[in-house]
Amino acid sequence: MTHETSRWLTLLRAEAERTSMRAVADRLGYSPASISLVLGDKYPGKTDRIAAAVLAKLDTIACPHLGQALTGDLCRQYALRDVPTSSPAAAAHWRACQSCKHRDEVCHA
Repeated sequence: MTHETSRWLTLLRAEAERTSMRAVADRLGYSPASISLVLGDKYPGKTDRIAAAVLAKLDTIACPHLGQALTGDLCRQYALRDVPTSSPAAAAHWRACQSCKHRDEVCHA
């Protein structure tokens, strides 16, 4: 099991325990049966799509610029977008992303 695999699986387990198998399945867009099989290490197929969904929806980053938690996917979108030119606030956020301590972790996940 790789570091990245254990990260998504740890996030999935924690969310299922915090809420429920059905709640986490609904949030990820999968059936409760699929989530149960993954958590029981009995899923018959590849888990790469489930892993991507878990990381996109459950992995959060504490954004120092906004002062709130963002999903890894949203954080990545902010950091990798083109320089916004129509809004000074958006430009300031983009600049903050370019030197953020989370940038390498999020953009290379």
